[in-house]
Parts: sequence; C-alpha cells; structure tokens
Amino acid sequence: MSARFVADVGGTNIRVARVTESGVTDIQKYLCQEFASIDLAISQYFSEHPEHKFTQGCIAIACPVLGDQVAMTNHSWAFSQTALKQQLKLDALFVINDFTAVAHSLPVLSGDQVIQIGEGTAVSGGNIAVFGPGTGLGVEHITMTSTGWQTLDGEGGHVDFAPVDETDVVIWRHLYKTFGRASAEEVMSGRGIVNIYTALAGHHEQPARFTEPAQITEKALDGSCDICAAALTQFCRIMGSFAGNLALNMATTGGVFIGGGIATRFTDYIRESDFRARFEAKGQMKHYVKDIPTYLIAEPDHGLLGASAYLQQHTAS
Repeated sequence: MSARFVADVGGTNIRVARVTESGVTDIQKYLCQEFASIDLAISQYFSEHPEHKFTQGCIAIACPVLGDQVAMTNHSWAFSQTALKQQLKLDALFVINDFTAVAHSLPVLSGDQVIQIGEGTAVSGGNIAVFGPGTGLGVEHITMTSTGWQTLDGEGGHVDFAPVDETDVVIWRHLYKTFGRASAEEVMSGRGIVNIYTALAGHHEQPARFTEPAQITEKALDGSCDICAAALTQFCRIMGSFAGNLALNMATTGGVFIGGGIATRFTDYIRESDFRARFEAKGQMKHYVKDIPTYLIAEPDHGLLGASAYLQQHTAS
C-alpha cells in the first residue's frame, strides 16, 4: 500500500510518522546517535512497517536548508537531498527547516492543541507568527498566498534585544558586558533564563548559585528563590514584548504562537504573568495589537503535523 511519511529531526532524536488523511500516526522515536546516517534511521522505520510502501516524504530538520547539501548543526549527519531520495526509493522528498514545519502546523492546530493567553480573536487566513525559546530562539512568519500557506524565513532570534523597563536595562548591560552585544536569543532560550538570572543576581549583589535553566525554573515555581522568581517573571515579560513586536512587524491577525521546548513547562505561570500586558504595551499602537490573539502550542507532535501539512500542500493526494 502506497504511503507517505514525515520526520522531525533534532540534535538528539528523530521522530518518524506515517501521514494519514486526518494527521499522523505510527509515531516512532529513535536516538540519532544510534544510526550512522539519516537514511539508516528512516529505513529502520520503513522496515518496521512493511505493509506500507513509502513513496513520498517530508523531513523537518534543525538546521538551515539552503540547497541540496544539508549538514546538521548539532549532530554529525550530513546528506544530499537528491541522494537521500534515491536511497529511500521515493518519488518525492522535501527537506525543510524545523521551524518551517512548526509554522505550517499552526493553521491546522485545533483549539485543544493550543492554550490561549489573554484576549483576542484570530482572523481566518490572517498572517501568523511563531517563536520558540529552546536551545536557541526560532522565529517564523507564515502568510496565505494564492497557492497556499507560504513561510517567510529569517533569523529573527538574532535581532537586537530591546529593553522596555529598568529591569530589562540591567539585563541588557550584563549581556553587553559579557558578549559585546545583546540579542533576543540571549534572553529567550535556555541559556537566556540563566543570563537573566545571573544579571539580576549581580544587580542585587548576590551570588549566582544556579547554572541550569531547569534549576532556576524549579526554584521560581516553588517560591524558594526570589531572584529565580524575578528571572522567570522577567523572562515572561520579555517574551510578551517580543511577541508584540512580531505582531507589529507583519500584522499577524491570525495570531502569535509560542513553541519551543521551554514555555510549556510553566504554562500557568505564563498565563498569570505580565506576558499579555507587555504584548499590548505598544503605546499609540496598542489598539493595533490588542485584538491579536496569543497562544502556547500544547500539541507535542506539532513538528510532525507541520511537516505533514507542508507535504500535503506540495504533493498530489
């Protein structure tokens, strides 16, 4: 039976699934380090589903995809798209950046796969933005065209960090002194939480006792460290300001979404934080953003769903 597959490839894991009319199924996760090359990992999946003949696929991968040659940033895998298509005996193969896949998942996510933060109502077919604090900071916009949804690629995670309040200024000064530049990724990522905490600890003339984002988050959530709590509070505020900037950049009437591997660990904290207030704090342009909704992506398989949506848009059924 002819079938299509999708894969979501990170530095540690590769997740592979079969595409169905309603989404994805038969999801399997493998450790990348267990395979010398990506074709071996995907071939392993094929061998576990011999009842299907896979003829088309889409791979979402955590690295730039700028041509036929693809080389992962945080893993040793490197391959030619043309050669991989031949090795897997496929009629069609698409390889896209992982955040391109995330963006394509947004129009197909249902209400129970996202968590809305604050007010606002999405406009059907409106521009959408997504950013994802994780190991780094991914950013993507997606817009509807005459041929379907089209992502607008870029490196938005590396724009300048713009302070909004006095606490932001303290953090900015720490980043500038440490790195010679303050970028958005240095405050909205795992290490960003550590950077914020370190800056605030120094400002209050206290030792920075924690070096891992999970430690800081845990101490903030259980109330055992005031500096950790202040750091997580400011992290949420900074995310809100950044999300508002994305909304202004491209009139994202379809919403601004938060993905990545960090934010879903403290969903309630974000909902009760100043995230939405800072999102709307755009002075004379507050009216422009106040009706734009903001969401947390709660669906763990959104990368696979996005790759599936991309595949189905670019191939015949």
